[in-house]
Amino acid sequence: MVEVDGSQHAHDIRDVHRDETMNRNGRSVIRVWHIDVLQRRKQLLGTIVAVLDGRLDNKTIALDLMFLPAHSNEDHL
Repeated sequence: MVEVDGSQHAHDIRDVHRDETMNRNGRSVIRVWHIDVLQRRKQLLGTIVAVLDGRLDNKTIALDLMFLPAHSNEDHL
């Protein structure tokens, strides 16, 4: 799932809960800011392609990007 957020989502506990639920159900989550979609589209698309290609597969939390890879069954062992 790719989600484009505004600043009102910066510390929203509902988003955290939804992200965790999506991860447990085998879905990865990429969360970006709307301003980056408007001003840094090429870089953002490059990041999304890196996730799809498997080049970015580690949990990443930065100021301009949050990527939570899906949990695999092996993660729960």
